[in-house]
Amino acid sequence: MKSMVEEALPSEVQEHRPILFFDGVCGLCNHTIDFLIRHDRERVFRYAPLQGATAELLLDPKVVRELNTFVYFSEHGEYRRSAAIVRVLWKLGGIWKIASAMLWIIPLPLRDLGYRGVSAMRYRLFGKKEVCRIPTQDERVLFLD
Repeated sequence: MKSMVEEALPSEVQEHRPILFFDGVCGLCNHTIDFLIRHDRERVFRYAPLQGATAELLLDPKVVRELNTFVYFSEHGEYRRSAAIVRVLWKLGGIWKIASAMLWIIPLPLRDLGYRGVSAMRYRLFGKKEVCRIPTQDERVLFLD
């Protein structure tokens, strides 16, 4: 018998599917999600905006308020910034696994310094949308609120 908390969790969490949380109004974040949808042939990942109910339920409120990080949420833990990117690329497999391994060699503080630099300029470089990304009809199964 499931507890009330377990029942409130999205089925993706209960099924141990990784969830990628992203800033739904960020142009760079949306391009990244488009890239992942194209390359995730196994449909392993689910996606949720940091501005949504799933993020509110599963993430630290400070992370949700700041909207400045990409979060990889899996059965093994929660990873942010460059650690999230490395794990996502590894999970994609193929040549992306090699890219992940090359990034992994770079020390975390240095990787995160680069990540924070891009994050600080992302709206200026890639734009900011008025509303969160609206998935296409085919993509809707991949997105959580």
